[in-house]
Amino acid sequence: MESQNPSRTLAVKTLLLLAFLVFQAPESTLSQALHSEPTLFHSPAPSSPSRTPKFPHNPRLRRILLGALFGSLTGFVASIIILLLVRLLLLYACRAPILKGPVVFCPSISPKTLQSLLSTDAQSMQLIGSSLNGKYYRVVLDDDELTMAVKRLEPSPSSGSPPVNSNSQKRRVQHELEMLARVKHRNVMSLRAYIRDQDRFWLVYDYIPGGSLEDAMARVRSQQLTLGWDARLRIAVGIAKGLRYLHFECSRRILHYGLKPSNVMLDEGFEPRLGDFGLAMLENSRLDTPSTATHYVAPECFQSCRYTDKSDVYSFGVILGVLFTGKDPSYPFFAGETGRGSLGRWLRHLQQAGEAREALDKGILGEEMEEEEMLMAIRIAIVCLSDLPADRPSSDELVAMLTQLHSF
Repeated sequence: MESQNPSRTLAVKTLLLLAFLVFQAPESTLSQALHSEPTLFHSPAPSSPSRTPKFPHNPRLRRILLGALFGSLTGFVASIIILLLVRLLLLYACRAPILKGPVVFCPSISPKTLQSLLSTDAQSMQLIGSSLNGKYYRVVLDDDELTMAVKRLEPSPSSGSPPVNSNSQKRRVQHELEMLARVKHRNVMSLRAYIRDQDRFWLVYDYIPGGSLEDAMARVRSQQLTLGWDARLRIAVGIAKGLRYLHFECSRRILHYGLKPSNVMLDEGFEPRLGDFGLAMLENSRLDTPSTATHYVAPECFQSCRYTDKSDVYSFGVILGVLFTGKDPSYPFFAGETGRGSLGRWLRHLQQAGEAREALDKGILGEEMEEEEMLMAIRIAIVCLSDLPADRPSSDELVAMLTQLHSF
C-alpha cells in the first residue's frame, strides 16, 4: 500500500512523529535541548545521588507543535471528505437514467408498434402459455409482418415482492433486463424488447412456432406425435448447451430458477430454446416453488431455499427422465409404493435392480446400439438427480457426457 500512495504514507508518518514528540517525550529533554549551553563533558558529582535536573518549562513551543499537529490532521480529514464528496457526485452524475416508453434491443421492432400493446386487450391476444409470474401471448406486429411472443410479467402472489415503484427498484429491474437482452445463443430465447406499464412489464421474445416441450411430450403420449431417439437426445443436448451458456459463458452467471418442459420451446427442427430464465431476479425474492413445478425443484431448495447452478442441473435431470421414459413426474404412479415417491427414486431403484431398460419409453426402443445409448442416458439422468448438489455434474460436464453418446 505504501508504494501505491507514498505521499499519504509520508504525511501520516510525519503526524505520528509530531504527536510522539508532543505527548511522549519528557519535558526535561525538550527544555534541555532548547536552553542548555553547549559543553563538551559534564562530570557527575562523585558523592551526590543522581537526580533529574529540572529546566524551565516552554509552553510556547508546545503550542506551536500542537497547532501544527491539529492543523495537519484537520487538513488531512478535510481532503478525505472532499474526495468522498467528489466520488459521490461522479457516481450520481454517471448513474443510468430511468428509461420511459418501449425499450427495443432489436432493430426490426418498431417502438411505436410496441406502444400499442399497452392499449390492447389481453383477451383479444392468442394465449400460448402461462406460468406463475405471467402469461405468454402470440402477437402480430407491423401489419402481419412480424410475429412475436409477448409475456405479461406480473409479481408472483407468493413472493411478497413490492411493486416496482421506487427509482432504485426501477434501475435494478432495468439493469437486469438489459443483461438478459445481451444473452445470445441458439439454445436460449433472447429478450428483444420490453415495455413498463406502471408496476408491470411486457417482455418481447422471438415467437417459436413449435410450441413447448411439455406440449410435444403430451402429444407423444396421446400418439399424435412421434419423437424418436435421435430427436429426444438432440433436445437434451440443446438444453444442456443452453444451461452451459448461462452458467459459464455469460459475463455474469445466470441461473434459470424455473427449468421445466413448459419453459423449453422447440422450433420446427426440434431444436430447443430455454425461456423464462433469470426472471426470478426481477422479483428480488427467494425461489418460488409452486405445486405445479415442485417435481422439478431440487431438494435443497425446500430445505434451505439456496439455489445454485446444481439446482438447475437437478431440474435438467427430471427433464431427461421425462424425455427418455415418456412419463410425467406428476403422475399418481410415482406417489405410490411402486413409483418410489418420485421419478428420480424410481429410476434409481430400477438401475440398482438391473432393470433400467424397463424405464425406457417403448416408442424409442429400437436397435441394440441405440438401447445402449439410452441406458447410458438414464444413468446420466440418475446422477443429475442426486440428493447432494456436490454429486451432480456441472452443465459443462453434461454437454460432454451427452455428446459422447451420439454424434451431432
